Amino acid sequence: MPLYRYKSLDAQGEILEGQMEAASDAEVIARLQEQGHLPMEARLAGAGGGRSLRTLLSAKAFDGERLVQFTQQLATLLGAGQPLDRALTILLDLPESERAKRIVGDIRDTVRGGAPLSAALERQHGTFSRLYVNMVRAGEAGGSLHDTLQRLADYLERSRALKGRVINALIYPAILLVVVGAALLFLLGYVVPQFAQMYESLDVQLPWFTQAVLTLGLFVRDWWLLLVVVPCVAVLLLDRKRRDPAFRDRLDHWLLQRPGIGSLLAKLETARLARTLGTLLRNGVPLLSALGIARNVLGNRALASDVEAAADEVKNGRALATALSRHQRFPRLALQMIQVGEESGALDTMLLKTADTFELQTAQAMDRMLAALVPLITLILASVVGLVIVAVLVPLYDLTNAIG
Repeated sequence: MPLYRYKSLDAQGEILEGQMEAASDAEVIARLQEQGHLPMEARLAGAGGGRSLRTLLSAKAFDGERLVQFTQQLATLLGAGQPLDRALTILLDLPESERAKRIVGDIRDTVRGGAPLSAALERQHGTFSRLYVNMVRAGEAGGSLHDTLQRLADYLERSRALKGRVINALIYPAILLVVVGAALLFLLGYVVPQFAQMYESLDVQLPWFTQAVLTLGLFVRDWWLLLVVVPCVAVLLLDRKRRDPAFRDRLDHWLLQRPGIGSLLAKLETARLARTLGTLLRNGVPLLSALGIARNVLGNRALASDVEAAADEVKNGRALATALSRHQRFPRLALQMIQVGEESGALDTMLLKTADTFELQTAQAMDRMLAALVPLITLILASVVGLVIVAVLVPLYDLTNAIG
């Protein structure tokens, strides 16, 4: 059976750490509860046990995973009846990063001074997002901070999973492009020039496509550094250009109009918007405030502008579904589900169902795209490599036959 590491609280509120063999993390939690302990964390012993290079180089004290863990652990402690001050004191010993410990310590000291948790989080200069702070503030106002933190942890985990799914879908095609591209560069820059010298010494008449490949190979050999530097510089310039709001608006609008990728982006952003709005509304944040926060969550500026315009229309009494349909960029199914939620008085529930629906559709679309993209890239690159090899070897084959 796999080995799990766990952290829990005993009856006196002391932190216990150890290892346990179990079939699953649920079994570890059940055993700890049977022993009268309060489980705080249970994970595979080999999963994140040490500091990785990414952890050491991370600029943020609370990245996605650590923020989720902090939120879940704080919710667990508050749900177990621990006072907020005591819960933060316990969490002070958990982070590996000294910077994270300082942040938790500052939050605890601020709370001890009489400030609410939301104000203490807001003092951390952007470490906690507006969404995070506003949800905590709403939970404090409604007297349900524990439930709010649980929902917030679920939201953060789902958002992180969705982002990870997108990144994972792009990793393999990117690696494939880099590896095969490097192989093609080596073939053209090193192998092909060897044949060019040989054919030049033989003084034979070459087919036009062979001459073209040999010329290309000589160019790659002489200017390979330029071929490596120019794409890198182009990527850096494009990244800098993307920071220009006007260019970013045009780019995001153009991407939404592209067949295939536009629909995928719209579904991805719709899932993110619906999850954020539904979570905020369920925790008592007013709709207009929730729209202002959710707008900042979206990565596509064209859709974010649509949400901003929709907020103005909602302020004037228009229904949310009608306001979002103004520019016809959000999927019709999402707008219909939102309309049903408004008519039934259960907008938060319907928004969360909308998020579930479009997260599933996004995952399926990315799986299909990846299933088609990888063979397509492989076929194209293999065809290019094959043409280069044929162009170089066919004259040699003809020459051998002529001599024979």
